[in-house]
Amino acid sequence: MRQLSGVRLGVVLALGLAAGLAMPAGAEPSHGLSIFGDLKYPPDFKHFDYVNPDAAKGGRASQIGSGGLTTFDSFNPFILRGDAAQGMPLVFDSLMARALDEPDSVYGLIAESADVAPDGLSVTFKLRPEAKFADGSAVTAEDVVFSFETLKAKGHPAYAMPLRDVKSAEALDAHTVRYTFEGALIRDLPTTVATLPVLSKAYYTTNEFDRTTLEPPLGSGPYKVGPFKAGTYVTYLRRDDYWGKDLPVNRGINNFDEVRYEYYRDRTLELENLLAGNFDFREEFTSKDWAGGYNVPAVKDGRIKLLTIPDERPSGAQGFFINTRRDKFKDVRVRQALNYAFDFEWSNKNLFFGLYTRTASYFENSDLKATGKPSAEELKLLEPFRDKLPEAVFGEAVSPPVTDGSGNNRTQLREAARLLKEAGWEQTPQGLRNAAGQPLTIEFLIDSPAFERIVAPYLKNLKAIGIDASMRRVDAAQYEQRMKSFDFDLTTQRYALRLTPGIELKNFWGSQAAAMNGSFNLAGIADPVLDQLIDKVVAAKSREELVTATRAADRVLRAGYYWVPQWYKGEHNLAFWDKFGWPEVKPKYERGALETWWYDAEKAGKLAKR
Repeated sequence: MRQLSGVRLGVVLALGLAAGLAMPAGAEPSHGLSIFGDLKYPPDFKHFDYVNPDAAKGGRASQIGSGGLTTFDSFNPFILRGDAAQGMPLVFDSLMARALDEPDSVYGLIAESADVAPDGLSVTFKLRPEAKFADGSAVTAEDVVFSFETLKAKGHPAYAMPLRDVKSAEALDAHTVRYTFEGALIRDLPTTVATLPVLSKAYYTTNEFDRTTLEPPLGSGPYKVGPFKAGTYVTYLRRDDYWGKDLPVNRGINNFDEVRYEYYRDRTLELENLLAGNFDFREEFTSKDWAGGYNVPAVKDGRIKLLTIPDERPSGAQGFFINTRRDKFKDVRVRQALNYAFDFEWSNKNLFFGLYTRTASYFENSDLKATGKPSAEELKLLEPFRDKLPEAVFGEAVSPPVTDGSGNNRTQLREAARLLKEAGWEQTPQGLRNAAGQPLTIEFLIDSPAFERIVAPYLKNLKAIGIDASMRRVDAAQYEQRMKSFDFDLTTQRYALRLTPGIELKNFWGSQAAAMNGSFNLAGIADPVLDQLIDKVVAAKSREELVTATRAADRVLRAGYYWVPQWYKGEHNLAFWDKFGWPEVKPKYERGALETWWYDAEKAGKLAKR
């Protein structure tokens, strides 16, 4: 299984902070921005509640990144080309930083305040004069303007698309910058620009922005790139001269002197090397390994700790995404048949040790998920498009088929065969053929052997109904390139969605993104009705309006059968060597590890003796 790569996921989460905001009456300058409600923390707050402000500084933390990447060849995370190293956000600061215990609030980092105009068509940031890049040069409004203009013109689609309606950025003086917006969908834009990375104009004037490079870049963040070996490991060293280390948003974090990301070609090697002590920390995503892979002396005697913590975020959308850009998948009945051929209940029982729950929604495990029949409020949004939508949108929310888990899923396979026949695929002694005599071939693109055991039973079912099904495993670099250019039939992906969706949904499921290489619209969804519903989500002026619009969009997505939904679990399974401390309170909407943890020298000393 893969989720968005570390870089791509980082882009999504960073821009995912962008959302509608609530400002105090009169739109006075504020120390933070929030969506549909008040800020939790007052202007004079000292630190976030989920950190230990007195956490020890020092030590090293080596880990497997959460993005599922197995290689890197660039330190440029801002462009489409190349595979960027995980951890690069440690090098760059933004105007504001996210609070991990609020759905979408951000507080001042480089900017000490934000002033949104009463009409919402502009936002003015006042920069801290003490903000500096790692070479000692000041961070100025000109750097902020340059960052916006460069990311919009040359950046990855995940940056460029949300900035489409940002008309301009203007440096009013050395420490004041004003962004101006246009159009009707402006709700997200103040915090979109607040969470953009700030780049050094001077540095990128002499260093080409839109190229892959292994030259460590200049940033203003708490870390700098240290020793590395492309495709193997990358180290980040904490900067003792970091200008912002005592700010409230930074108290109790950035605790390690050295943060290192390790790369292995598959999960089996990751586990072996963790148990051998070659790195410190890993989140386990393979149910088989969590159930039996840690039965070793180091775990039994407590040197390696196993910790399960709740995941209170929306689980997002994980599934086999079907590339509808290809003619053979344009008929919805073919896509629906693929859903009937996947036996989740058998897989959960025999492969996953019963640890997972079936995903049904693109907004699973949240109040944004559509359930039952549409509410009256949802129908107000959907009825104008009734003649353009399948009738299933107006009934019970579409959910995946259910089997008894015995492996005898003949009823579901018969239904799949019926749908394929309706779509023009006839059974022959050689398998399914269309009117032109062409076979129905399907290839699953994967990059990890861990997923082979999951895809194999699915292939067996597909072959049973006459589909020429296969899987192809490629190396990490080729996988990333094929994903960016949409060169696959089916592939597995997980989208980590936020609690308050906004403009980023256009990059996931908007028609424009379907034709944009590097976008997150893997299925190639291009539905004008869905585009308009996404606009309703982005324009929502209250939490209630947003929930209604998102549920309506969820119904349309699910009735399109653009994927074969997989599974989720509402928890994180962590394995690590016992050398860390962590706060008593976990941030509600993030894992917190290793961001809020610290190196415990006493524990590490005991571990070394043992």
